[in-house]
Amino acid sequence: MAASLLSQAIRRCSAHTCTAAFRRGLSSGAAPSSVFTRFLLKLNHTFYDVENIVGWSSWMRSRVVRRKNRFFGYTQQKFGDNIAAAYYILSLRGSFRFAGESEWFRPDSRGKFSYEFLNTPDSHIEQVDLSGTLINHEGLDNLVRQNKLQTLCLRGCPEVDDWFLARLHVFGETLLELDLSHCSRITVGGLAALQNLRKLQHLDISGLPQLQSPGLVQILLEEMLPRCQITGAEYEQGLIQTDSQEPPEDQNEASLHTNTGLKHT
Repeated sequence: MAASLLSQAIRRCSAHTCTAAFRRGLSSGAAPSSVFTRFLLKLNHTFYDVENIVGWSSWMRSRVVRRKNRFFGYTQQKFGDNIAAAYYILSLRGSFRFAGESEWFRPDSRGKFSYEFLNTPDSHIEQVDLSGTLINHEGLDNLVRQNKLQTLCLRGCPEVDDWFLARLHVFGETLLELDLSHCSRITVGGLAALQNLRKLQHLDISGLPQLQSPGLVQILLEEMLPRCQITGAEYEQGLIQTDSQEPPEDQNEASLHTNTGLKHT
């Protein structure tokens, strides 16, 4: 969407620039020379090259996102649901902890990780941290069978959107903590789908730019999830107008004394 809008803007800018330059050439009273024509053609080609680069970059990104969120069906058939989910999380450079274990499995700075989790195929994943990864709603197919998942951290995930939140209902009986902070694509409509998470105890909605009135959203979420502690938004956000037309009390008082003094005078 953003790439499409940018491409349209570049196209309009290119056409406007070339037209304006051509008109200036005509207004000078001289016919456009071959040098001037070549300049316009080169300028036009440059803008189209930029447009093609933007389109290619957008296509490459979407391709990477699809590849990273593919369904690990072969791994699931060969090693089971838990191992497939663990491998998917680590391939995204996320981390997890098995139920009943204290050790976390994490990749290193180069994305390499240990395969020791293959030794515990019957262990269910209890905590998952996918902060800053490219997980999207399609990638959830690799996690939906984790029926003991209690903690899910999605802080700063650029592909997490309302469709993603609508699919979290599969964890309605187990999920206790959910971190959605700084996910730029989440709207109020997506948060409404969290009503299916009946066991949720903690929800973080800080830094969501699509929320116009975070304070009102927090009130609605607290009514929808009465047992959940919601953090990241204050009641005053979007509810209290800072540019109130009524002057402060002390200012009213000072104005009253001034007017009284003028009347006595």
